[in-house]
Amino acid sequence: MASDHQRILILCKTYPSPSARYVETSCVAGMTDDGRLIRLFPVPFRLVEDDQQFKKWQWITARVRRAQDDARTESHRVSVDTIEVEGDPLPTRDFWITRREAIKGVPVFDSFDALEASRQASGTTLGLVRPSRLLGLDIKAVESSDWTEDELAKLLQEQQQGSLFDAVEDQRSLKTLKKLPYDFHYRYECQTSEGVKTFKHKLVDWEAGALYWNVHRRADWQEAMRHKFFTQFSELDVMFLMGTIHRFPGQWLIVSVLYPPKLPETLVRQQTLF
Repeated sequence: MASDHQRILILCKTYPSPSARYVETSCVAGMTDDGRLIRLFPVPFRLVEDDQQFKKWQWITARVRRAQDDARTESHRVSVDTIEVEGDPLPTRDFWITRREAIKGVPVFDSFDALEASRQASGTTLGLVRPSRLLGLDIKAVESSDWTEDELAKLLQEQQQGSLFDAVEDQRSLKTLKKLPYDFHYRYECQTSEGVKTFKHKLVDWEAGALYWNVHRRADWQEAMRHKFFTQFSELDVMFLMGTIHRFPGQWLIVSVLYPPKLPETLVRQQTLF
């Protein structure tokens, strides 16, 4: 299948969550130059970690091609050796004006129901949803806090497909990558044609996993998680980037949280006028 170079703004990096059922690995998602959402995989973990090659809200260029083993229209295989980073992540000054401008062409659904309707009608499997209100962040222990040999094997196999990187490096990265011992689920409300509805979806954003490892030794780590992802985010103009699971296209995950500050009324009125 033909491939070409694309310029992509990174909007999502997920924490890996493989299993015998879903066989999911870490994926990266973003927006192309023309405003289309795109899913990239497999991306080696050392390129996903925050202190590595590229970050959220950073432009990259890379050679990509439509995934032949994934029917989701947004899914693309990326040639990892062609990834080039363009400058620093977009700035947050002036109420995230640069970031807002960059993604203004991406449709934002006002409810999860609308996103699901788009999936059923036109095959959408990656989209932005703006909840009307956050209700809480549920935290639940997983059955096993360690990767199984089967999970490690699946992760390594996915990482090496289409990658020119050394298998030894991938193995080393996996050994340093810990499995999250907890699952995080957002509860939230959306305004729909039928009135206010409540939804609950799993959060797999890399930022949630990174925060957990930063605070997990504290007695109040759950409060720290909820302070950021619920208390602080409730004051912001939160949007969820949601994506479906490869083998279960009707099941959605929150793969990234975008959290620009709310605009002052004066700026809102200006945008309305112009």
